[in-house]
Amino acid sequence: MSNLAQPAFVLHSRAYRESSALVDLLTPQGRLRAVLRGARGKAGSLARAFVPLEIELRGRGELKTVGRLESAGIPNLLHGDALFSGLYLNELLIRLLPAEDPHPDVFDHYAATLLALAAGRPLEPLLRAFEWRLLDDLGYGFALDQDLAGQPVTADTLYRLRPDAGLEAVFELQPGVFYGADLLAMAQADWSAPGALAAAKRLMRQALAPHLGGRPLVSRELFLSAPRINLKDSSRD
Repeated sequence: MSNLAQPAFVLHSRAYRESSALVDLLTPQGRLRAVLRGARGKAGSLARAFVPLEIELRGRGELKTVGRLESAGIPNLLHGDALFSGLYLNELLIRLLPAEDPHPDVFDHYAATLLALAAGRPLEPLLRAFEWRLLDDLGYGFALDQDLAGQPVTADTLYRLRPDAGLEAVFELQPGVFYGADLLAMAQADWSAPGALAAAKRLMRQALAPHLGGRPLVSRELFLSAPRINLKDSSRD
């Protein structure tokens, strides 16, 4: 079966048989896996991460075949910390997005985030926004300005995250809790508030953990090893 042309990004690619590649693609129709024949030719040179593509896929099963693949824009050139951030986004999508489950908003936000990374915008707000929108689009989101009892979050109250339910007020300081003031700053995307970005990083880690199946993220491990090969240090992970 031949599908209509659609925009796509390659999330991951690996050699397959003698001259083909097995590619994981992000499209508005979801995360798809396909065989790219002649991967050592022009098509293979285009099938790289962060390159906007237009593709046609053929096949009825989960493993499709790339019928046509063309460039659809200027590649997003990512370097240093921005490159690690892009690899992190790709791994999140591979790990969390169900196969062949359409998420057009996720596709659009991913494309916009790549542009922002390539333009050198601050990484932390971009990553936290992407994580949050991905969780929300997958049905795992929760309110930042209201606790699970339906009460408004207040600045001077402590909260803990119950990933399956939302924020729960607590009345003593304990590991992993969040200040209401930080949660309210996150709700307004006010990253100038002291502590908001650090708290958002901890919150997203807690929210993502149950959905990652306990396996570490390869991109995070690569990032942590980066200083040993003289790449710039960062707090992206």
